[in-house]
Amino acid sequence: MSRFIAEPPYTHGQTARTGVLLVNLGTPDQADAPSLRRYLKEFLSDDRVVEVPKPVWWLILNAIILNVRPKKSAEKYATVWTDEGSPLRVHTERQTRLLRGWMVAEGQPDIEVRHAMRYGAPSIADVLQQMKAEGFTRILAVPMYPQGASSTTGSVVDELARALLRWRNLPELRYVRAFAGDRSYIDALAASVREHWQKNGRADKLVMSFHGVPHFHLMKGDPYHCECHRTGRLLAEALGLGKEDYLVTFQSRFGRARWLEPYTQPTLEKLADGGLKSVDVMCPGFVADCLETLEEIAVENRDAFIAHGGQRFSYIPCLNERPDWIAALGGLVRRELGHWWDEAGQPQPERALQAQRARDMGAAR
Repeated sequence: MSRFIAEPPYTHGQTARTGVLLVNLGTPDQADAPSLRRYLKEFLSDDRVVEVPKPVWWLILNAIILNVRPKKSAEKYATVWTDEGSPLRVHTERQTRLLRGWMVAEGQPDIEVRHAMRYGAPSIADVLQQMKAEGFTRILAVPMYPQGASSTTGSVVDELARALLRWRNLPELRYVRAFAGDRSYIDALAASVREHWQKNGRADKLVMSFHGVPHFHLMKGDPYHCECHRTGRLLAEALGLGKEDYLVTFQSRFGRARWLEPYTQPTLEKLADGGLKSVDVMCPGFVADCLETLEEIAVENRDAFIAHGGQRFSYIPCLNERPDWIAALGGLVRRELGHWWDEAGQPQPERALQAQRARDMGAAR
């Protein structure tokens, strides 16, 4: 049996199709324990997510974590689940449609936009295979993580390569490594903060909470920590904030190991203990609201801040479907596509020549 997947029918001289693939982290299919168990098993089995010797981690994961955590996680997911499904999936699907509309408005109706999830459905492999069947020969993958990390962008690149191992006829492939300092992304974040302040008033301090990773990732050369602080600094500059006006923190710690610090919840508790009465919290590392923003930050961390004496906790939503964010994403995609952008939908001279030669030989199908 061949290791390669069967190739779709090919027509001589067919025009190269260009596609954009947005990739987000992923989500369980439902807010129930069985769905969470499947999702967590795939997620926590990724070598880039958990760098523990496989035999040891296999025992911990299967004997302990997957027997305890799914039920607890399902209960949390149920608090943010919508009629349309998981917030992350809903926002990602909407962003995909809106970016597609932006492409059309920019005169590129032939550039298609799809989305996939690194964990869960739709999988990267399945979406790539669908794009292959539809004739896409040029694909730009956009991991939806502004700050690049081994455990996020690195994992997406791994999965792209793994999916292509079974392709005989490989596509041209590009990917976006990160966009932590992209000016339009920063401007969209700043605009979201200003609008929030205009509507709700400005708190005593702005906390920018990013997803955490183990501290040893930083010590081994992972750029994530520096990229988070780069985003924080640029956003503060765009808002005209001084160093005393904002903080960069890290959330979602898992296990007992040291993670990137300062941790978000203990920081909020300390601020409240010190007499700070109001705080605005945002999550610039997420481009779509999800469990980690809507439940962990907007509920758990709010409750912790209030319990320690804080009076007003205000969560600033992620960029989600903001028009300035979709335009920023479109500008990023346009730059990364490079000459593909100009050539999309245009007949290629060499392909036209090949098609004519095939017709002359009676071989065109």
